[in-house]
Amino acid sequence: MGILNTVIEFSYYLLSAFIAFVLIREIYKTENYQEAVLYSVILVPFILRILRIK
Repeated sequence: MGILNTVIEFSYYLLSAFIAFVLIREIYKTENYQEAVLYSVILVPFILRILRIK
């Protein structure tokens, strides 16, 4: 059970990192400042999850 928990936790952090990477890429690609701010606000919870801060 401990190994399964570790695998799920690792997968969760990988998924969070992937979504954060996609959002960061979209921030750099967009030319609209409002979209960049929106992506930045969405990015904050994923960064906090990756850093394991609640």
